[in-house]
Amino acid sequence: MAEIKCPNCGTVISLEQSDLDSVVQQVRDEEFHRALEERAQQFEADKANAIKLAEADAKLRLQQEAALKDAEIERLKALVKAQEETAEANTALRLNEQAALKDAEIERLKVLLESQEEAAEAKRDLAVTQAVAAVEKERDELKASVDVMNAQMKEAEAQHRESLAEKLKEKDDFIAYQQGEIERIKDMKARLSTKMIGESLEQHCQYEFDRIRAVAFPHAYFEKDNDYSQGTKGDFIFREEDEDGNEIISIMFEMKNEEDTASVKKRNEDHFAKLDKDRRQKGCEYAILVSLLEPDSELYNEGIVDVSHRYQKMYVIRPQFFIPIISLLRNAALGSLEYKRELALVKQQELDITNFEADLETFKEGFFRNFKLASDRFDDAIDGIDRTIKLLEKIRDNLTKSENHLTAANNKLEDLTVKKLTRKNPTMKQKFAELEEGEKTEDESQAS
Repeated sequence: MAEIKCPNCGTVISLEQSDLDSVVQQVRDEEFHRALEERAQQFEADKANAIKLAEADAKLRLQQEAALKDAEIERLKALVKAQEETAEANTALRLNEQAALKDAEIERLKVLLESQEEAAEAKRDLAVTQAVAAVEKERDELKASVDVMNAQMKEAEAQHRESLAEKLKEKDDFIAYQQGEIERIKDMKARLSTKMIGESLEQHCQYEFDRIRAVAFPHAYFEKDNDYSQGTKGDFIFREEDEDGNEIISIMFEMKNEEDTASVKKRNEDHFAKLDKDRRQKGCEYAILVSLLEPDSELYNEGIVDVSHRYQKMYVIRPQFFIPIISLLRNAALGSLEYKRELALVKQQELDITNFEADLETFKEGFFRNFKLASDRFDDAIDGIDRTIKLLEKIRDNLTKSENHLTAANNKLEDLTVKKLTRKNPTMKQKFAELEEGEKTEDESQAS
């Protein structure tokens, strides 16, 4: 037995345990039903408030994003339009200015070029005529000098022969002495090597040049060729320049001698090919062979022999013509030096015009390259605007999807009922059924 005391009147009631359990169960079911109903009402209120807040917040965000997007799009459109108009105006203005400057400069250059071409052509014709006349004059003078020199040599030789004929008898007493001297010289030459014989001729030429260097050639270079880097070298190189550093003349010298008792006699032409090669490798204008070879040759004994028909600007001389040929060639080069300067000036003027045209083309290429870069920057800006618009559209799609998800959640919440909650719970289903029956009985009693 269980006793229950009334909290109002204090009456004690005795109940069986089963009855007590039934009463407790009824109280618990009533409290659960009341609590469940309160929870459902609270849930419905919270749900309604949450939906309203979410809708208001979503609508506000959508409106703000749309307003920002529209404002940004309008600002970007205005900026792009202003930039395009400014760029088009600036580009057109610059193009017009550059075109006008270019046309004016081209016209000025055409006039200048025509006047310079006429003046240069007249100057070239005059310079060529003067140079040709000067060269012809020098050639005639050289030829006359050579003729005079040959005549003087022949006259001196005739006089010498006459003197020898007159003194022939006087020399008979010295024949024995001369023969002994000749034998001594031949013996000395036999003891000398070929290299020493060649060096004796080189020393002779070096001495002859050094003897008059200070007077005749104070600024000239005359030294042995010691550069063997290209596999061959000559004997001496002569170079002379003016005060401006322009080369007046350059000569490659080769000295050749031979002992009288040599078994194999060499000829002058055996050395022409090597001398021409040395001249070209060392950048010399002339090549001269100073030779004692072929002593019985009338051709080489007459004086200066020009062999340019075989090798360009090449001469063969005996040692006594070493200084005269340097003077002749140097004087001829001095006469044509002014002509060379005129040609160099004309070439420099033509080069200046060519450089100006090249600079103009370089400017045009640079201008068009900068224009292309500016155009590319406009394209990049437009592409950036397009990407921004796509991003804003993506944000709008995401917001639309969020609204759809909220709508779906609201629909699911509205579909939530007591039956769905108690579908798989028999106990709760029974309690709700009993609750509905109690409500019906209460309603019927009130109605009666």
